[in-house]
Amino acid sequence: MTKRKTASAQEMPPAQSGSFLTDFDIYLIGQGTHERAYEKMGAHLIEMNGEKGVHFAVWAPNARQVYLMGDFNAWHGESHPMHSSDSGIWTLFVPGLAEFAVYKYRVVSQRGESFDKADPYGFAMEQRPKTGSVVADLNRYQWGDAEWINGRARNQAFDRPMSIYEVHLGSWRKVPDEQWGTRYLSYRELAAELIPYVSELGYTHIELLPITEHPLDASWGYQVLGFYAPTSRFGPPEDLMYFIDQCHQHNIGVILDWVPAHFPKDGSGLNYFDGTHLYSHADPRQGEHQDWGTLIFNYGRNEVRVFLISNAVFWLEKYHFDGLRVDAVASMLYLDYSREEGEWVPNEYGGRENLAAVSFLRKTNEVVHGLFPGVLTIAEESTAWPMVSRPTYMGGLGFSLKWNMGWMHDTLKYMSKEPIYRRYHHNDVTFSLLYAYTENFVLPLSHDEVVHGKGSLLNKMSGDEWQKFANLRAYFGFMWGHPGKKLLFMGGEFAQWQEWNFSTGLEWAALTAPTHQGVHRFVKDLNYLYQNEPALHEDDFEWTGFTWIDANDSDNSVFSFTRNAKSRPEFVVVVTNFTPVPRQNYRLGVPKFGYYREILNSDSAHYGGSNMGNDGGRTTEAIPWHGHAQSLSLTLPPLATIMLKLAA
Repeated sequence: MTKRKTASAQEMPPAQSGSFLTDFDIYLIGQGTHERAYEKMGAHLIEMNGEKGVHFAVWAPNARQVYLMGDFNAWHGESHPMHSSDSGIWTLFVPGLAEFAVYKYRVVSQRGESFDKADPYGFAMEQRPKTGSVVADLNRYQWGDAEWINGRARNQAFDRPMSIYEVHLGSWRKVPDEQWGTRYLSYRELAAELIPYVSELGYTHIELLPITEHPLDASWGYQVLGFYAPTSRFGPPEDLMYFIDQCHQHNIGVILDWVPAHFPKDGSGLNYFDGTHLYSHADPRQGEHQDWGTLIFNYGRNEVRVFLISNAVFWLEKYHFDGLRVDAVASMLYLDYSREEGEWVPNEYGGRENLAAVSFLRKTNEVVHGLFPGVLTIAEESTAWPMVSRPTYMGGLGFSLKWNMGWMHDTLKYMSKEPIYRRYHHNDVTFSLLYAYTENFVLPLSHDEVVHGKGSLLNKMSGDEWQKFANLRAYFGFMWGHPGKKLLFMGGEFAQWQEWNFSTGLEWAALTAPTHQGVHRFVKDLNYLYQNEPALHEDDFEWTGFTWIDANDSDNSVFSFTRNAKSRPEFVVVVTNFTPVPRQNYRLGVPKFGYYREILNSDSAHYGGSNMGNDGGRTTEAIPWHGHAQSLSLTLPPLATIMLKLAA
């Protein structure tokens, strides 16, 4: 980040103890109900008593003393003491201080220990490995996305298509660099390259793995140090604003992967902030995620709830994000998450539910939906907790959508089986329809499925090379036909061979091969068909949107169903043959007489298939089948999904 010259410690005017925090602000923070605490906490460029400068405010109720230190006072630990009140909030106004000043708080505990801490509410941070906070003006950027924002509630309604491209910005693409060999693309470079790519492929949304500041590249952003600071790896805050603004001007929504479940133990972060476990729990049975080596927020402490709820509001308000994908919700809901008996503390009723976390999640969703109509909250939740995506007034958690982790695990397990054995695992595919309408589901093929030795999506498929590509295309076709919104992690759209490696870019060279080009074209055509056929997206969350034709043809490993439109009497027939055996004269009952056009065939030579199909379509015969008065005699290509639609 470019830094302007600031005054030396000798040139600096004396700091002032005045505060622009009002008594009402302090009251709301103490009550846990301040929804925009970031407007007063942290570092703010203001004018006070006729002088321009920066006002600082930090919560450290158990500290003996807090000092402000930075490049403006040669990092002198005691030259700028801060002032506290009964609220435990320490404040200081430094006249003459300007944007880009780098600072930390030196927090002295009651035992005399000193900790140099980044600002929990800091709006920007130095580039790793440095961890200083940076004074930033977030009000300078001029947004140009009013049309998108005004139409967002309609664009993101449940009856609209939602196809999400999940991206890790640091490894989507890297470019040559003389000093380092390769480097990241900046936010502005990503706007120029990623947005046209996503738009051309027909995606409606981009979901960013966490871009909140984090020192450890290998955490992919999930071990957050600066909850209010976009990572400086890709540029300053206003460049992230530009990226999101450009997404909106190209009709692409942007979802932030948000991490309120835990925080790392880094010494400059929230851990042991004022000499106590201020943001977490002192008892390790409540306070530490043993799997991840991170600390769990104390959701029962009002000031912590304010910190996190305000953080959700901050990203939606200041950066215009269109949704929050909330990470690791299951770990928040259960006190015994990944713990053995005796390693956790029951709630007040003797149960395993984290009642404070439940209350926090409900409140967060109420605040977000109340302030930002049309914004989505999406839970990564892998258990059977009921009503995750139901309103809080119905007893739900209040999320808009929930990742369908069960569908993902079951279907990937099925696809890994050799086709000869799939007849014995037919229920792995049909089971999801037994619970498909208990929640508002997203079907996720996310980053978690292509790392840590799990292999790429392509390598999860069974068979030889031709069969792997055919299996993947058939699977994508089935997925896009299945009820639920869609999510695919980067690299999956062109069937990358290698599993994802955060330290390198995607295998773009694969797109020189016809087989990978075929998958790439297929995903593009799937997205455009999905957007243009109301039957494939309008009625995702009600049973009226889906009808099995035959769920039980396990002998042939064939699945057939219709997707039904809500706004008009239309439907799309989806048939998947998950074996390499072509099915000639396969009879399929359909709801209406007429000519059915084949609108999609994953076995087309255009996608790298064997080009077997139905010559553009088939006409029904008056032969009753599958409970219908008429039926089609179809050719089902090997390892393929076809879709058909009754001609007008």
